[in-house]
Amino acid sequence: MESLLAFWIEGGVDALYEPAPVDRMRPSVAAAPRLIMPAVIPAADPAATLQVDLEQARATASAADDVAALKLAIEAFDGCPLKTAGARQAVFSRGPADAPVMVIGEAPGADEDVRGEPFVGRAGQLLDRMLAAAGLDGRVFITNTVFWRPPGNRNPTPAEQSACQPFLERAIAMVRPRLLLLVGGAAAKSMLQRGEGILSLRGRWFEWRAAGGGLEIPAMPTLHPAFLLREPSAKKKAWQDLLTLAERLDRPERPT
Repeated sequence: MESLLAFWIEGGVDALYEPAPVDRMRPSVAAAPRLIMPAVIPAADPAATLQVDLEQARATASAADDVAALKLAIEAFDGCPLKTAGARQAVFSRGPADAPVMVIGEAPGADEDVRGEPFVGRAGQLLDRMLAAAGLDGRVFITNTVFWRPPGNRNPTPAEQSACQPFLERAIAMVRPRLLLLVGGAAAKSMLQRGEGILSLRGRWFEWRAAGGGLEIPAMPTLHPAFLLREPSAKKKAWQDLLTLAERLDRPERPT
């Protein structure tokens, strides 16, 4: 059931139209069932709710002058609610700090929570094999939109991603990658501020822009390797995405 729900979430389905399932195999009755819509409760504005924490996060992230210092700052930061929701430790990054490609996933999982590094479980091992096959081995800096494991490996919420955003943007400013690879729907939507599902976004080039301006980097969304493990037939699409990214990375620069 969890795998099926994750499949629909990756495909962009994020709403149900009826509060209870309908047995459509029953003989029809005279009156069609009335569609009952649940009451809509206005959601709190994440930016307003986390305003104080965001200001603290920006100040803390700005004070870090290298990746090692940024890692320590993330570990000490208490402004993300995921830190006290059952995670064992902060999970920041792996890979060279001068990598030309930055891979940004959604959130740490169970294996990452234990080891303290992103993408080290089965999905991460598949990602590593694909990156190596595309000629990107040793050329990527890997991180996530949030740095603590969400309970039950659920997707991070926009508020949780907002709390970690200043640290992620600081990491991007430090590494200065030429290209971004956004892995999974939650990462792509958060980084690009778009509402489409990952199956619509993947394989296309976008421009990621820092919240404060001054930094723009080409970004390509692609399918999450955990999704590929559930749907092996989709590996071809992710492979095409990696080849497109590798080709752009190694394309000779035009003379000015």
